[in-house]
Amino acid sequence: MGSHYAGTEDEVRALNTFIKLVRATETVIASTSAHLVDSGVTPTQFGVLEALYHLGPMRLCDLAAKHLRTSGTLTIVIDNLEKSGLVERRPSPTDRRSVMVHLTDTGRSTIADLFPAHARGVREAMSVLTEEEQVELGRLCRKLGLGNTAA
Repeated sequence: MGSHYAGTEDEVRALNTFIKLVRATETVIASTSAHLVDSGVTPTQFGVLEALYHLGPMRLCDLAAKHLRTSGTLTIVIDNLEKSGLVERRPSPTDRRSVMVHLTDTGRSTIADLFPAHARGVREAMSVLTEEEQVELGRLCRKLGLGNTAA
């Protein structure tokens, strides 16, 4: 089902494409996040844990930018992860105005346990596309994202 908007041809095409993009995104997120339900970790919390696991400690503002969230929203996510014992805040060794978010041992163990199922789920969700289609979709998404970043 596409847009019912009676706009210009360009508007209707853009709206229909947007609707398909959002629906596909929501469907893939739902299917690839199903394994998180039993763990008590939300998709956003999982994203933070994954970033810290693969990239190391990060400043809150860098985590927020990576996840396209405001620092205020991510503060709540970090607060909840900290209450669960999965992350901790530490002063930055290079900038005393900054706080770094680190995985705890429990957080590292949690994401290490969760990530393989996530990777399998993403592979399975993307398997409806050929290798070439996956590469092309990645290219188009990158182009769309870069073309819409605020300067």
